[in-house]
Amino acid sequence: MHALSSPKSVSERRSGVERRKRTLIAYWRGARNPRRRDGRRHADQVYPIIDWHSARVFAVVLAILTLCVVDGVLTVMLLQQGAIEANPVMAFFLPHNLGWFAAVKLSLTAMGMLVLVACSRMKLFRTFPAEAVIHGVLLCYVLLIFHEIHLLQVIPDIAG
Repeated sequence: MHALSSPKSVSERRSGVERRKRTLIAYWRGARNPRRRDGRRHADQVYPIIDWHSARVFAVVLAILTLCVVDGVLTVMLLQQGAIEANPVMAFFLPHNLGWFAAVKLSLTAMGMLVLVACSRMKLFRTFPAEAVIHGVLLCYVLLIFHEIHLLQVIPDIAG
């Protein structure tokens, strides 16, 4: 029998402090000093779980969240000129309170980004890198903003 596989040698290597009980401290330490930048095992090449992401991913996600806010402002401006919200979920929140509309819009986008960032090193559907999907979301938001700006220029001509 190998010395490392015996129960006695395993118990001697442990310090007695259970590190997994302090989850909040572990998250704080992991956020300040990330250790895992790549997968540890061969299987992690397909679905790597890491606690460090590149600054590029952060910048793209920050740009998406900023464009989400801009989209919300432009949507309200378009609604004031007679447009209709096409998204039924967001249309539910609009007549009640603009604060709820903004909070729900930003929260839903942020949750989606959290999932995509957590999966950013994975291949979605075993084909697309999730980081490419994040860039695709950014492109869609840029196109949406340009479309809304175009509508703001066109709607006064239609109404007048």
